[in-house]
This record gives sequence, structure tokens and C-alpha cells, in this order.
Amino acid sequence: METPLDKLLEEFQLPLESPILIFSLILFIILLAPLVLSRFRIPGIIGLIIAGIIIGPKGLNVLEESLFVEVFSTIGLLYIMFIAGLELDLNEFKTHRTKSLLFSFFTFIIPLGIGLPVCYYLLDYGFYTSLLTASMFATHTLVTYPIVSKFGVAKNPAVAITVGATILTDTLVLILLAVILGANNGGLSQEFWLRLGFSILLFSAFMFLVVPKIAKWFFTKLESEKHSHYIFLLAVVFLAAFLAEIAGLEAIIGAFFAGLALNRLIPSSSALMNRIEFIGNSLFIPFFLISVGMLVDISVILKGPMALIVAGSLTLVAVSGKWLAALVTQLVFKFSKNQRKIIFGLSGAHAAATLAVILVGYKEGILDDNILNGTVILILITCIIASFVTEKAAKEMVKETDEDMVIKSKTNHESILIPIANTINLEKIMDFAVLIKDPKSENPLTVLTVVPNTMAAEKQIVKAKEKSEDFVKEAAASETAVSFKATIDHNIGSGISRTAREEVSDIILLGWPQTKGFLDKIIGDKITSILGQTKKNLFICDLKTQLLHHKRLFVIVPPNAEFEEGFPVWLNKITKLSKELSVPICLNSTQKTYDSMVRFSEKNKIKLTLTFNPFDNWEDFFILSKNIEKTDFLIMISARKGYVSHYHYLDDLPTKLERHFNKLSKIIIYPQ
Repeated sequence: METPLDKLLEEFQLPLESPILIFSLILFIILLAPLVLSRFRIPGIIGLIIAGIIIGPKGLNVLEESLFVEVFSTIGLLYIMFIAGLELDLNEFKTHRTKSLLFSFFTFIIPLGIGLPVCYYLLDYGFYTSLLTASMFATHTLVTYPIVSKFGVAKNPAVAITVGATILTDTLVLILLAVILGANNGGLSQEFWLRLGFSILLFSAFMFLVVPKIAKWFFTKLESEKHSHYIFLLAVVFLAAFLAEIAGLEAIIGAFFAGLALNRLIPSSSALMNRIEFIGNSLFIPFFLISVGMLVDISVILKGPMALIVAGSLTLVAVSGKWLAALVTQLVFKFSKNQRKIIFGLSGAHAAATLAVILVGYKEGILDDNILNGTVILILITCIIASFVTEKAAKEMVKETDEDMVIKSKTNHESILIPIANTINLEKIMDFAVLIKDPKSENPLTVLTVVPNTMAAEKQIVKAKEKSEDFVKEAAASETAVSFKATIDHNIGSGISRTAREEVSDIILLGWPQTKGFLDKIIGDKITSILGQTKKNLFICDLKTQLLHHKRLFVIVPPNAEFEEGFPVWLNKITKLSKELSVPICLNSTQKTYDSMVRFSEKNKIKLTLTFNPFDNWEDFFILSKNIEKTDFLIMISARKGYVSHYHYLDDLPTKLERHFNKLSKIIIYPQ
């Protein structure tokens, strides 16, 4: 009779077969490996790869290459590419698209140019074998992308051009793979080229023309179903990966295209983006890194001198080719030393596309065992080198950014106050606040309720707090702290002003004047009272639709606005909003104001993506309405009476804008 101990020992027979036990083991590895190796200053990525080597079929054989592991590792790989597409700053990429194209050329042609003669003349392989092996050197996998994301340098131009080049380079390599296979099978006919070109064109059209429209419709119709948004994104990623394979490409291309297609619809500070990164970095991506380690067979170095020669040659060519490409890119574009290291670190790791190329070539009989084993060693070494280089360069880049900060404002103490009387528009205002909030600020968003000083004041405070709890939870999902504050005052305007002083608030976010409800009590005819009682930066928001629906920020700035104390604040917030939504700015101002904005941005290293429309007809500034489109987000910079940029046409501005731009989302900013 089998005892419980026998049953337990049977469960622990290697390789493990119980899905529950396998999943538990991998979770413990994900938890402990980075923690243990971090004590030795070894990046967490390397810890997971080493753990994969140890437990893999070529190590202790704790786990075998089962469907269970393969599925999760595939999800992790696609997740890396999807997040890279989502986090790519499209405005930055457009600005640097020429650089990205040129780096794609460098990182493709230099490793290929070095690798082909090495494989053909030194290792004495045939032409197609040498070409296919050399093309592998040109690929790179964004294994180290989570590092730059963690350190907050993902928006750096060097990162943008490298991520953009990844898809271009890998696409070229995978197309070259299809061509080599076709040539090896004698199938490079006109029909082959037509079929390949048509399928790629059809796939691209579906991803960039159809998917964004479906996603926008879905997010609008199911605005309150937050969990459905995440499931929808996963479905799109894997559908795109599958369609890419049908089109003759690799699944990673589809996942990256999915990220690009949905990029503008998911701001990087949103709760949805936070969920995507949290689940991916906690589970799926570590699974992929462990699976990469499971492919490594350290015993190949014992299989004779040829295995060592091939492995050493492949690794040396792979590292030197990518390093030279990064160096040439640095010299051509005058990047810094750390930017060159970031480029090399991101592009130097070989994994997914490399494996795809080599495994396909091996199965087709074009490549032999020595190249396959050498490639696995290459993957391990390049991932280790790339991880160390990327982490060190990212840390140095963060230090550079901190040291170069010219703005001396206390950004880590920025405080935003959001007064409410009801919750009708609170969700949209909270979303807006999360996007413009300085990520370095240690202070929470403060939601304020001011209730009249009556016998029912306490009950009204409790009721308001209950209504705001759901929105506080939603903001918390984006890792934005929110606090609730209630105060009693005979005058709502004075209650807001007093609380703003108590909280040392930098910005007050208000809703728009309504016939009834919250802003009828707060703004209406009391706007003058609020403006007079506080000198804080005041944002009056009328958010008609979700922020993701806007395609441009249409900004109107009066003359002399650059002389106001709050000028740096609203310029930073508009720039941040443009970046979060991946939309350009259309600036309408005088030439002097535009020049001041450009000088300030250059001095403080703020990236402005804008088009400039010189405008000085301020007696009739509503003539600008002919240039405004229905998808624009209108931002009007105003001024308090007596300020240097105040003009009479700015009086009663909410009423005027409501009359002329009733259907547009709009914000009026009164600078400090």
C-alpha cells in the first residue's frame, strides 16, 4: 500500500510533472533569484537566466521543456515586445525616425558584414549557412528593456531609436530568413515575392488602420469595465502575433505592432498601463527569462575544440558587431557615452529572434549542431553583458538627469488640490490629474469637499467621502496616492482658498461652470472671488470625452504670458500631457512668447513637439476657431486682473469659450 511519504516522493521525482508544483517552483525562483543575486550586484535578469540553466533539462533536469513552460515563456516574450511598443514615445520616434532608420542600417549591416566572412572563410561553412548565421548577429531582443523602464529612462532618444530599430532590424532578418529558405528550397519565384509583400502589407493595414478604431470603440463603450480593458489588450496582442505568423513574419513582430497600434490610447501614467507593466514584470517576463536559461547546455564546451572555436567566434562577432554599430551611431549623432552604452546594452542581447532564426535553419538542415550549441552559449553571454552594461548606463543616465536639472522648483513637493461638490466629472478630472502630476512628487492628490456650515455638515462630509472612495481606488491602481479632505466653511470659495494655503498646493483643478451642480456653486459668479483669494495655478477643466480621443493640444497663449511666475508650471504640464497622450501641440501665440518657450525648454531639457502658428489678433482671438478640429483639446492660458498678461478679452472667459466651443474638451489656466 502506497504511503503518503511514497506519494510525496513520487511527486518530487525529476523532472517534475505536477503543474501545481512546477508553477510553485517557478514563482519561488522569480521571487528569490533576483533578491539573492542582487547581493552580489548581479542584475535580476541574469539571476533568472542562471536559475533557468540550473533547473533546465540540460542542468539538474528539474523541469523539462513542457508545453506549460513553453506557453508562459512565449507569453513573456510577446509581452516584452508589446510593452516596448506601448512605451515607445511616438513623438520622440517621429522626431528621430531618421536616426532610427540609420541605426537600423548600422546594426544590421555591420554585424552581417563582419559575420559573413568569419563564417565563410574562418569557419569554412557554405554560403547560405554563413549568410543565415551572419544574419543572426544582426538580430537583437529587448531582454534588457525592463531595466531601462525600471530606471525611468525609457523616453530617452537613445532608447527610442533602439526600440524603433529593433522591429526594423528583426523584420529585415526574418524576411532574409524567408528568402534564404526559399533559395535553399529553390522557391525564389516572382510568386514568392508577391505573396510575401502582399501579406505584410495586409497585416500592417489591419494593425494600424482597423485595430485602433476597434480599441477606441471598445474603451468608450465599456468605459467602466476596467478589467475588460486588460483582457481586450491581451486578446489583441495574441491575435496580432498569430496574424503576423500567418503573414510570414514572426509573432514578436505582431506583438510589437500591437503595442504601436494601441500606443496613443494608453497613457503611460494610466491605471491600465500600470496593470500591464505590473503583471508582465511580475510573472510573464520572468517566465520567458527562465525559459531562455533552460535552453543553455554548458556541456557543449566539452564536445571538442571545434565547438569551442564556433561558440567563441560567434560570441565575439555578435558582441563586437553590436558594439561597433553603437559606436558609429554615437559618433554620427553625437550621443553621450552613456547613451552609446544604452544603445549597445539594448541591442546587444540575443534571444528571441536569434533563436527563431537558428532553430528554423537547424530544422531545415542548413545549420549544424556546433552552430546551434554555439548560439545558445552566445545567448547566455550576450544577455549577461547587455544586462550589466544597460544597468550601469541607466544608473549613470539618471544621475546625469538629476545633475543637469535647471528648474529649481521643488517638484518632489508638488501638491495638487481637486475640490468637488459632486462626483459627476470627478473620474475624468482624476485621470487628468494623474497624467499631469509630477512622478517625483511625494505628495498625494488631495480631493477636497467644502460643505456649508449647517447642522447637516457632518452628514454631508460622510456622504461625500463615500462617493469619492471608488475614484480614490482607481487612482491608487496607477500607483498615485490620493487623500480625501473635508472642510466646513460659510463660503465655498474661501474654503478652497484656505485649504490650498494649508496644503501648500501648487495647482488647483476645478471643473467647468454648469447651470446646476458643483461648479454652479463654486465657479459661476464666484470665479472672481476664487481668483482673488488665491494666487495658485488654477486649472478649470471641461473634459467632454476620454483623453485618449484627442489628437492634438490646441494651445492659445496671450502676449507676455512668459513673464508670469506660473509660466514654467503650465508649460511643463502641457508638455507632459502631450507626451502622455502622444499628441503634438499646436501653439498659437506671439513670436516673442514662442521664442521664450523654446529657450526655456532648451535650457531645462524639455522636449517640445509642436507646430507654431503666429497670432497677435487678440481683440478677436475667436477667429482661431476656423483652425480648430473636433478632436482637438483646447487649452487657453488666461491671467488674473492686474497681471502683466491680462487683457480685457480674458474676462468672463469660461462663458465665452462655452459659447464658441461647446463640444470641445477645454481647459483654462490661470497661472500663478
